[in-house]
Amino acid sequence: MEKLCAATPQLETSLARQKNYLSPIRSGSSGVNIPHSGICKDLPGKQKTSFSPEPLYKETKSYTTTIATSGDPADIYYPIAKSNKCPVEFPIALLLQGALVDKADYANFAAQVASYGFIVVVPNNERTLSAPTGQTITGLFPEPQQINEVLDWMEAEDVNPDSPIVNIIDPDKLGLLGHSFGGSVGLGASQEDIFVPGISSPNYVQPPELKAGIFYGTSFRNPVTDAVLPLNNQDIATGLIVGDRDGVIKPGSTTETYDLILNPPKALITVEGANHYGITNLDNPIREPNRPTLAQSTTTETIARWSGLFLQAHLQGSSGAFDYIYNTGDALDPNVSVISQSPNFGHFSNLP
Repeated sequence: MEKLCAATPQLETSLARQKNYLSPIRSGSSGVNIPHSGICKDLPGKQKTSFSPEPLYKETKSYTTTIATSGDPADIYYPIAKSNKCPVEFPIALLLQGALVDKADYANFAAQVASYGFIVVVPNNERTLSAPTGQTITGLFPEPQQINEVLDWMEAEDVNPDSPIVNIIDPDKLGLLGHSFGGSVGLGASQEDIFVPGISSPNYVQPPELKAGIFYGTSFRNPVTDAVLPLNNQDIATGLIVGDRDGVIKPGSTTETYDLILNPPKALITVEGANHYGITNLDNPIREPNRPTLAQSTTTETIARWSGLFLQAHLQGSSGAFDYIYNTGDALDPNVSVISQSPNFGHFSNLP
C-alpha cells in the first residue's frame, strides 16, 4: 500500500489540490446538475450533514425487457424515490457480463448498485468469437457496441409512457460496470488507441456520455501475446476491483493493468478473501479453482458498495463518495486494501 508521509509539504500540497478539485463539484460549477443526478434523497426532517457509504435508496425494483436497439434481453434495476418534492434523474450504469455468465447471476450485485442512485442495465449479449486457431465459440460475450445501443434505447425509454423508468433517466451520464471478459470490453471501450480482436468493435464510437467505469476481476491484455496493454483512458475515470483469491484472472495482471492506466483518476481495490465470482449470486466451483474465505454476501456487498460509490463520485459529483474512494474508505473497510490516484496529485491512501 502506498502512503504519503504525514505532516509534509507534499501532503499539504496534495490536500490543497484535492480541495481545489472538489470545490467545483461542491459548488455545482463542475457541470454536475445535482438536483437531477439521483442525489435528491428522501430524508425526513433535516438533511444529513455527514457522508455515509450506505446506499442512497432503501428500495429498488427490477424488470426484464428487450433492448429495442439490439434485440438483447436485459434486466433493469432502478431505485425507488418515494418523494416527489424534487425531480430525480438517475445516471445509467451498463453492466457488461463475464463470458458465458447469464445476466440473472448478477441480480444481487446489480440491485445493490442501483440503490446508490443508478439505473443498472444488465443485458445478455450473444455472439460468436473466433480464436487465432480458427476455432469458434458462440455464447454470451459482451461487446463495445452495446454501449451506444443502450444509450440510444435509454433515451427513448425516458420518454416512453409505457416504460417503468419513464422520466427518471439521466441519458447524459453513463458509467460502465464489468466482470472478467466484460471488464476487458469495458476497458477497451474506455480508450481509442488500440484495437484488440475479440474485445473491440470496428464500428464502436466512444460516446461523450461515458464518464467512468469500474470493473471486477479483469485486465486489459493482448489475447495473442498475453501482454498487458497501456490504457489511454483520456478523461474517463477508471476503477478496478479484484479478489486476492482470484484463480481465473490473476491479481498480478489486474495490478499491472492499473499501473498502465495512463490518466487519473484511477483506483485499484483488492478484496481480501474474494475469488473471481465474488460479484455473482453464487460461487462457481467449476470455473474457479479457489474457494473464497469471505462470505459471498459480504463479498458482493463490498464490490457493489465500492462500485456504486466510485460511480457516485464521478457521475453524480458526490464529494463524500470521492473522499471515501480516494481517502477514507480504505481505513473504514476491513476487507479491502486500496491504491489510487486522483487528478493532479499522485498516489495516496489513508490520508488524514
